[in-house]
Amino acid sequence: MKSAQEIWEAALGELQLQVSKSNYRTWFKGTKAIACQSGHFTISVPNAFTAEYLDRKQRSLIEKTLLGLTGGSISVHFQLDAGPANPSAGTIRHERTSQECSPSFNPKYTFESYITGDCNRMAHAAALAAAQSPGQGYNPLFIYGGSGLGKTHLLQAIGNLAQANGVSVLYASGEQFTNDFITAIRERKTEEFRAKYRGVDLLMIDDIHFIGGKEQTEENFFHTFNELHNSNRQMVITSDRPPGAMSLLEDRLRSRFEWGLAVDIKPPGLETRLSILKAKAEHSGVELPPDVLELIARQIKKNVRELEGGLNRVIAYSRLLRVKANTEMATRALADIASSTADGSRSTPSMLVFTVASSFRLTPEDLSGRRRDKEVAQARQVAMFLLKQQNNCSLAEIGSFFGSRSPSTVSHACEKIASGIKESPLLRRKVQDIQRRIRTRKNG
Repeated sequence: MKSAQEIWEAALGELQLQVSKSNYRTWFKGTKAIACQSGHFTISVPNAFTAEYLDRKQRSLIEKTLLGLTGGSISVHFQLDAGPANPSAGTIRHERTSQECSPSFNPKYTFESYITGDCNRMAHAAALAAAQSPGQGYNPLFIYGGSGLGKTHLLQAIGNLAQANGVSVLYASGEQFTNDFITAIRERKTEEFRAKYRGVDLLMIDDIHFIGGKEQTEENFFHTFNELHNSNRQMVITSDRPPGAMSLLEDRLRSRFEWGLAVDIKPPGLETRLSILKAKAEHSGVELPPDVLELIARQIKKNVRELEGGLNRVIAYSRLLRVKANTEMATRALADIASSTADGSRSTPSMLVFTVASSFRLTPEDLSGRRRDKEVAQARQVAMFLLKQQNNCSLAEIGSFFGSRSPSTVSHACEKIASGIKESPLLRRKVQDIQRRIRTRKNG
């Protein structure tokens, strides 16, 4: 009779012809047969990710292949290779890596608690579809928008719903993916890294723009993307800008991000801000008068995170002073926020554009018009750069100030001025002079 390992080597020879080269290298290489007794075939695998993937995705193929070789009914079992020195290590390792593969998501962040409006309805619907039917529709789903607009809430909601449906999920930031890759190279654990990121049904990467310009990381993510996409496993990716505006990323990655669906989240309108405030107040068990909620909604317009911070500030003032919230108290509570968003640390967009135009001896209409001569183009780019840097405006908002120009045009302008400031002392002095004029106007 042939040994279990001999049978398994023959099976591997057949399996190698039935799966892709990358699949075989990632999941089957390094496996060994331990025993074959009474129809039970035990296979040793190097890590928990491989065990989970083979069990869920390749079990039927493996059993069919072994059946053809042995002629009898076969039930496959996977066992972690703990090494001869410490037989219990495999169990400990399995528990740890299973937790890494199935992160816990904040139960507060669900699709039901996500307030929708014109600014985010499309993103919400697409995220729900991706969570309910991973890999069946929009793949990848690319969500972009400014900071604090609800991208993380959607990712958490996807994770919560997908896990509840028995889907294996991995969530990581672009920075974490990069750090994990560097660690894997340093510790010679690239196989485990591949297994971790390619062995799940749904991979979510937050702030993917972080990997831009990091050639080896981009290369690895490119192959990770291809592996997941080819096997119809869902990817959800977020960024602060659309794929076409990520100039530091390779073209082949940018084009793949556009294969599925790219949706943006805009700053919420007044009605949506009011709905968010009402929901947040109810969740906190606090009843605030409608005029107080409207005051907060009209005061804070940029993003949901600042909106929630303003609400918490008003609630805190009310509790500390032991008085019922009213518009007068809310105005005092929001005084610092009002000064920073209006007359303090940030100028209004119209004032900034006017100051830049004056510095170049142009008019704001010149900057928002279609003129493309060198001086007007540079003035327009400087204004875009300062709106991004000083006012933290989104790319879409900035584009709207200048005749509905695309976010990718704005991103290119900001990068060009940022680079020009480093290389050209003349441009650097010009921008510094404009910033001094803006400060003078605000304080004058």
